[in-house]
Amino acid sequence: MNNKLHDAPYPIIDTDPIFSRVVRYFRWTDVGVAAAFTAAGPAFMYWMGKYQPTGNTGKPLIRAMKVAAVVGAMSGFLTAYQLTSARFMGLSENTREIKKYRIEYAKLKAQGKPMHGVSSLPLSMQRTAASYSTWAFMNFDVFPMFNFVNHPYHGQSVGVIPEEDK
Repeated sequence: MNNKLHDAPYPIIDTDPIFSRVVRYFRWTDVGVAAAFTAAGPAFMYWMGKYQPTGNTGKPLIRAMKVAAVVGAMSGFLTAYQLTSARFMGLSENTREIKKYRIEYAKLKAQGKPMHGVSSLPLSMQRTAASYSTWAFMNFDVFPMFNFVNHPYHGQSVGVIPEEDK
């Protein structure tokens, strides 16, 4: 596995964050993007029914709007997840995430727990899971894949966690 960090304009927090951490680090703007995607589907279906009428009003239009809302919600969630993952990878501004990550690190260290959790999988399976999920957020349009496995294969920029704490 290649553990070399990529060149990023911002500090790299975690090259393979676990699913729950990415969702916990959603910003309100990410939630707003997801809500906008969710609302855009039914709005588009309503607009199409109004300006390009098919004659199917009532229940067929309502069903189509519900399906459009579900598809919009899924694509909105994936977009929000991708935006947050990009901040973890240092591809966009991530000052808020670094502060939150340091607080979480200090809290877990005080409790004596590892930052990236404990896994019951063998090391070879953890390595395989890490290699599959590290850049997976960039391929959500092909196959959405998330990291649900705790493993020790996480890359970070120097200074994200103070050197005396490593």
